[in-house]
Amino acid sequence: MYRIMTADEAINLIKDGDVIALNSFLGIDNPVELHEALYKRYHATGSPKHLTAISSAGFGAWDDDRAAEGYIREGAVDKIICGHFGAMYSTKRLVLEDRFEAYNLPLGCISHALRAQAGGLPGALSKVGLDIFVDPRLEGPGINSISKDDSLVKYVILDGEEFLYYKLPKITVAMIKGTCADRKGNISFDDMFTAGDALSICQAVKANGGKVIVQVDRLVVKTSRPHSTIIPGCLVDAIVEIPPEPRHAAYESLTGSFEIPYTQWQDWAEMLGDRTRTKNVTNISAEIIGRRAAQELRPDDIVNIGVGIPEKVTEYARINGMLDKITLTVESGGVGGFPASGKVFGAVIGADSIYDMANQFDLYNNGGLDICFMGGIEVDRFGNVNAHKGPGSFAGVGGFANITAKTPTVVFCLTFNTKGLLVDDNEGVVTIRQEGEIGKFVDHVKSISFSAKRAKENGQRVVYITERCVFELGENGLKLTEVYPGVDVEKDILKKLPFNVEVDAPM
Repeated sequence: MYRIMTADEAINLIKDGDVIALNSFLGIDNPVELHEALYKRYHATGSPKHLTAISSAGFGAWDDDRAAEGYIREGAVDKIICGHFGAMYSTKRLVLEDRFEAYNLPLGCISHALRAQAGGLPGALSKVGLDIFVDPRLEGPGINSISKDDSLVKYVILDGEEFLYYKLPKITVAMIKGTCADRKGNISFDDMFTAGDALSICQAVKANGGKVIVQVDRLVVKTSRPHSTIIPGCLVDAIVEIPPEPRHAAYESLTGSFEIPYTQWQDWAEMLGDRTRTKNVTNISAEIIGRRAAQELRPDDIVNIGVGIPEKVTEYARINGMLDKITLTVESGGVGGFPASGKVFGAVIGADSIYDMANQFDLYNNGGLDICFMGGIEVDRFGNVNAHKGPGSFAGVGGFANITAKTPTVVFCLTFNTKGLLVDDNEGVVTIRQEGEIGKFVDHVKSISFSAKRAKENGQRVVYITERCVFELGENGLKLTEVYPGVDVEKDILKKLPFNVEVDAPM
């Protein structure tokens, strides 16, 4: 039977050595006050310690000193298993200092492993991850030099087919953020941006004899409609009421509490952008890439668009009149509408449906998308892409590996080089005014996020769109298929590549 508790009382349910599963998505839907109560207790008593934290999509707040950052920094956590660390500013730095074990698994594979644990299975089989960094035949999921747990990902052959087997430690504590708890303890998510893995996490924790702690905005007397209840009260141990701070109406547009017609998507997106963007820089290269990439869209496409430069595809799809002819999706479970970006990435303006994250990755893993648009840090001569590991930094692979694993058309959107690149675009005529210092096309990528070998075996079409040209994946690696007006193919492309490339473009 659940009990209403303060945050401090609820955190006392957590013991040394517990494995905590967190349902946040990057920086949204995070039980921040529970994290801060945990930090207060650890700072005062040194307990709970030796914790393991698991999250499909990360559990940060885009702030060095909020949410879990304090107790992670002071040493309460021995191990973190995450799909993405982007919103965890302090934690990302500490990982590279070997302060604790840290593992990066594809977001969807963590989600499916959580669901498997909820069903009494020790792990989940997947084709996702074969021939990329997480494959134990290559690097494995460990991020730093002390991360050597080889139980998380195993290469297996079943009925003659290759798989990776993803297995998580048994989770014993759930920390969840919901909207309302009714008088039966049922938890609804009406004002949340996503439900994520909430139900799977709670089912797994209860099966493992652990504790489910839920932070809600309010307590209500009237019971929720059954279809609105994500977590039934019988799975809940502690409910903590923390009234939310008032927020701008732009955030309310992400909850689905009122209908937003297509004609208003851009207005709401602009209001959100003013409050949530992490950068505000005009990038001509990104404009060129987004405009060209949007030409790959076809009516009735089911689409995923990544963060960064690929987000420009959405803008040009609207300009081209394609945005209302396609269905956009986002990893957190949203289908339809207009995915938000910046600090609220994972939320959706005007969604048609928001379902459990594991179901979204069922769609992605099985090739349910028609096309996806992803970014990249570097591409090699073979067509492999590194999208998760930069020089002296990392964010994590997130849903990238799942999304690109089987989608029929994969479009990578990235500049030819970076750090100082200056480009002019005069009505479609491109001039390279200054080259960047760091090339993005290399002999061998530092780490593989996308396997060209696997893509060819799957029969996928793979396109690499830059601000000056377009490559496609051919039988022997990259093939130059398009050069933009104003670009000198020899001077601006071929002589800048560290390898030879097949040319199949008008000269």
